[in-house]
Amino acid sequence: MNFELVLLEHRNKLCKSCCVPLTASCNRSTIRLPCFRYPFDMENNLCVVLHSKGDLRLEERPIPEPGPNDVLLRMHSVGICGSDVHYWQHGRIADFVVKQPMVLGHEAAGRVVKVGSAVKHLNVGDRVAVEPGVPREMDDFLKSGRYNLSPTIFFCATPPDDGNLCRYYKHCANFCYKLPDNVTFEEGALIEPLSVGIHACRRAGVTLGTTVLICGSGPIGLVCLLVAKAMGASVVVITDLSSERLKMAQEVGADFPLLVTREDSAQDVAQRVAGRLGNQPHVTIECTGAESSIQTAIYATRSGGVVVLVGLGAEMASVPLVNAAVREVDIRGVFRYCNTWPMAIAMLASGKVNVKPLVTHRFPLEDAAQAFETTRQGHGVKVMLKCDQSDQTP
Repeated sequence: MNFELVLLEHRNKLCKSCCVPLTASCNRSTIRLPCFRYPFDMENNLCVVLHSKGDLRLEERPIPEPGPNDVLLRMHSVGICGSDVHYWQHGRIADFVVKQPMVLGHEAAGRVVKVGSAVKHLNVGDRVAVEPGVPREMDDFLKSGRYNLSPTIFFCATPPDDGNLCRYYKHCANFCYKLPDNVTFEEGALIEPLSVGIHACRRAGVTLGTTVLICGSGPIGLVCLLVAKAMGASVVVITDLSSERLKMAQEVGADFPLLVTREDSAQDVAQRVAGRLGNQPHVTIECTGAESSIQTAIYATRSGGVVVLVGLGAEMASVPLVNAAVREVDIRGVFRYCNTWPMAIAMLASGKVNVKPLVTHRFPLEDAAQAFETTRQGHGVKVMLKCDQSDQTP
């Protein structure tokens, strides 16, 4: 698969004497990078734009003007999510299909540079974290507090809605949350994945003394681990195919990392989990979406317990449903999150949760191609893009 990183505007800033693109190669893609002699103007709005499957470009777009209820942000830190890479590689996720150019990115924090006329709680200069899902209408889901389920919700970097992997971004002020002085921009960006963990643990009913199994120790599995511990889980077992990921999980608080293989049966893994805990866990949080892992989650969870499905895999899966039914194991879905940013900020500001170790790679916005390739290859945990040319600090 080849893709070209192209600057569509302001070509006069390209090096006139060196117009042949530099080429960086990896095992699956060729990334063509134009050579720059002069830096971009500080007021440009450079964006990472997906045009179609495999066609990722770096473009300049107009700086948006905020409406009465919006704020204009100068983006600082934006994390690359697995969904961003999936859209790039496949051009779709389930029924969400990229049909027109779309700015990627939804794990974000930045600084307010312009405030809409009706905004009262934010001022120019405020540092904020962005909640990417904004309800478009006052429907029953919003009224009941479950706005994440609204079928018309705006969500960053979900077709056809643009994300915030750019220099400047306009967002609804009510879904921008001021960061305390002791919370960094990168921590603010990581509130988005952390919110998945909060919502999952709330749905699971994790509380003091809960024993928890987490299937998968990727970024989402790790934030579920951090949140479960912060909410009072007494013991957490976490599984993965990668010993490196399990090492990270142990470093951030897992009590029992459990290495599994693709050849292991679901029931065998469930027995190993019970052996580590001395009993079956109250709660299992499934973060992979793999059919075998969902099976493990059901077999492993104690009778009367809860399985929460966070990972998204194939539309259809064969699972031991009767086993769950006769043991009254509740199976609950998770779709994004709602009402989580205040709790996440409190967790970070108080020091109850530390997400800083999750950021393993950082790239300037101009190196978006390398950042996406690093994520695709599965290196590290969280790759962070730094969007502010004048401030590349965490």
